Amino acid sequence: MNQARPASAREPTKERRPQFWQVAKRCCQIAASVDVAFFFLFHLLGSPILAWVNVVSVAMYVVAYRALGKKQNGLAIALIWAEVIIHAGLGIVLIGWESGFHYYLLMFIPALFVSMQVRAAVVALAGLWGYYVALYLLLWFVEPLQPIAPGALLGVYLFNLSVVFAMFSYLSFFYLTMVTAANKKLQRMATTDSLTGLFNRRHMTYLAEKELARFRRNGNPVAFLVLDIDHFKAINDRYGHEVGDRVLEDVAGIIKGGLRTQDLIARWGGEEFLAVLPDTPLQSAQASAERVREALLAHDWRAPSGERIDITISAGVSEFRGNDDLNSAINRADRALYLSKERGRNRVELEAV
Repeated sequence: MNQARPASAREPTKERRPQFWQVAKRCCQIAASVDVAFFFLFHLLGSPILAWVNVVSVAMYVVAYRALGKKQNGLAIALIWAEVIIHAGLGIVLIGWESGFHYYLLMFIPALFVSMQVRAAVVALAGLWGYYVALYLLLWFVEPLQPIAPGALLGVYLFNLSVVFAMFSYLSFFYLTMVTAANKKLQRMATTDSLTGLFNRRHMTYLAEKELARFRRNGNPVAFLVLDIDHFKAINDRYGHEVGDRVLEDVAGIIKGGLRTQDLIARWGGEEFLAVLPDTPLQSAQASAERVREALLAHDWRAPSGERIDITISAGVSEFRGNDDLNSAINRADRALYLSKERGRNRVELEAV
């Protein structure tokens, strides 16, 4: 029986590397501009064959650019490969190895592993190496067919070297940017709740433990708020989960807006939120929770039909004590939350002394 391949293996490369194909389009533009410059340069140097080769090269890059725009990435890559390989080979055979055209072949090395599966990239790399070595060995036995003056050859070499340096720098910057963005995305996914954008439970636990370690060093008060949306299941049942999700997002935003920037806020689970307030005594934390509760009451909650929704929140407040651990401090805030539910909801209760 055939086994299904993982989704990542079935996806087209163009879907897995969207940033790379944007850079490939930019490289087509840069390479075409370079070939236009080469057209005039080789006419001045008296090498009409290489001059007109650049006209063909520009046309190939234009077609490759249009193919990338239409997501025909296989065609685009084939055209780019053909242009660079043929152009570099002709340049070397016509005016010599010292022209520096072989440097363009090296630019494929990092691009291979971004644009292809690893096995195909290794095969292509081996072929590229063989072509590179073959060109080098050929020049040991064959003189350049259309040599140019040494001074002009040096100018072509420096021009090619400068272009390759610039394009390698651009690609390196792209790869660095791509890796940095990927790392940030992974970190964001690992530490935040995807719906509300608040910290997730795991990361909040880590941050809260750090805050409590600081408390043990300097003794500054740390308060905890546990907040829960009243009758949230009824909202989901009546209006649907899409409305429920929007309520969660909006409540998260209101909680964040009602607390300070240094306060830590997480979606603790379901419709429950946890806030850790550094340098905050119990009474100040209660005032903060009241501020959030009143902001929720003042918000105009509407269903898609325009019907008003009554959204309230209950909260429990506790303060970290010297003999506490994280769980015991949160549990006391939880018990205060249950007390607020028992007393009619839409209220803030302090931990029992």
